[in-house]
Amino acid sequence: MKELPPLNALRAFEAGARHLSFTKAAEELHVTQAAVSHQVKALETHLGFPLFKRLIRRLILTDQGRALYPVVNESFGRIAEVAGKLRHDGESRILTVSITPAFGAKWLIHHLPRFWAQHPEIDLRIHHSIQTTDLRHDDVDVAIRFGAGRWEGLISEFLLRVDYIPVCSPALLDGKNALRRPSDLRHHTLLHEDDHDGWIQWLAVAGVTDIDPRRGPIIDDATVILHAAAEGQGVALGRTSLIAEDLETGRLVKPFDLTVLSDLAYHLVYLPGALESPKVKAFRDFLVTAAHVEPADV
Repeated sequence: MKELPPLNALRAFEAGARHLSFTKAAEELHVTQAAVSHQVKALETHLGFPLFKRLIRRLILTDQGRALYPVVNESFGRIAEVAGKLRHDGESRILTVSITPAFGAKWLIHHLPRFWAQHPEIDLRIHHSIQTTDLRHDDVDVAIRFGAGRWEGLISEFLLRVDYIPVCSPALLDGKNALRRPSDLRHHTLLHEDDHDGWIQWLAVAGVTDIDPRRGPIIDDATVILHAAAEGQGVALGRTSLIAEDLETGRLVKPFDLTVLSDLAYHLVYLPGALESPKVKAFRDFLVTAAHVEPADV
């Protein structure tokens, strides 16, 4: 490869020739006027001929400078254009999704291999958080939220129904205080998610009135609650859409068949107009299809 002049010096020359001012070139390049002048002087020394005629209040390109400028200007412009396109292409591949840890670990992870196989062109970035993501300000394309399905300024699509049923370790079905009927819960720790409302409602539906539904720890992560239940630390109210694998493997069992219905569900949420992006629409279509093939009741 032929030896090139110093690239920093070429950049200083291009800016100086475009503005015909070392001062304006320095402002554009965020350096001092002396630095630009020094770089141009070094380039002239490297080339062996002057590029500017330096008058008292202005610069004039020499014949050699006029011949070099369009080549350098076009070259830098082409580099910037290609670099910008490559940067845009790289960013356009990235799809950032915000989900709760429980939804990711208990449901989404089992479907992701199929999404990756169908859409290798999409670079999926999954952000786990129990905090609500602000799609209008955070660097997130879509989110999966748990709630009633109404979030101001966002489009919400129903994904998975969530009902609640007690689950525990198989070990709690045996022994002195084995779980055989709802009243047996008095001998076991109740595990709560966020608040006591779930157990208050379930015990009321079960007709159990002599157990305090507020006893037991509150944990704000459904994954941790299910792990604690599987370890025999208590009885949890499992979300039916998240416990299928645990029940199939026997890690968790249902001591009772009584399910409490809920008006809450998992929803896909996004900003208006987001589906105009092919990557967002591909992920939305995939999720809707995957959710629809799930059993309605575990």
